[in-house]
Amino acid sequence: MASDCVFCRIVAGDIPSDPVASTELSYAFRDIQPAMPVHVLVVPRRHITSADTVEAGDAETVADMLLTAQEVARREDVAERGYRLVFNVGDDALNSVGHLHLHVLGGKTMRWPPG
Repeated sequence: MASDCVFCRIVAGDIPSDPVASTELSYAFRDIQPAMPVHVLVVPRRHITSADTVEAGDAETVADMLLTAQEVARREDVAERGYRLVFNVGDDALNSVGHLHLHVLGGKTMRWPPG
């Protein structure tokens, strides 16, 4: 756990969150500034800086994040109609927290390309 990381502090329970799903390896909670009707973040319980720093040894954790995102989509009733999964990396992608996180977005029809 990185003591200065807001997501590590959320996982530790030091900062309150609105939980949606939880596993041994990941934790999903509602985004405090939702961009869509459904906007849930899935984070690994251990600190991984970003998708750009994921290594082969992180495979189980990343797979668990994806499985948790699928569960979130089912629980939030967006699995059947469709949803978007997003990893943002770096400043140009507006990544504001240096802890790997997967956005689960849905609840209305989206446009392409995004942004």
